Amino acid sequence: MRHRHGYRKLGRTSAHRKALLANLSISLIEHGKIETTAVKAKELRSYVEKLITTASKGDSNSHRAVFAALQNKEATKKLVNELAPQYVERAGGYTRITRTRIRRGDATPMAFIELV
Repeated sequence: MRHRHGYRKLGRTSAHRKALLANLSISLIEHGKIETTAVKAKELRSYVEKLITTASKGDSNSHRAVFAALQNKEATKKLVNELAPQYVERAGGYTRITRTRIRRGDATPMAFIELV
């Protein structure tokens, strides 16, 4: 049973899952909108929103924390300097998930996740 379990394992090891979420986050920050599976989008939502909340503090410690999670200088710089200041007044809810289609190969529900 998975009652009250905190996160989705996505069928991956912890290191693979960490890398997947970091790469999806980098793509979302760079492009503003990406298409992925609905389950990955739901898991990515909490990961990215925590990063944006951390980055919105705007100090050097938050910059370090975001870089530690993403390991990408350009994405970190864009998140801390451009995106996070837009969300300072907003109390969460930085992303939107829109279900799009059923993938033909394996019938997986797909969804767009975008920054609001």
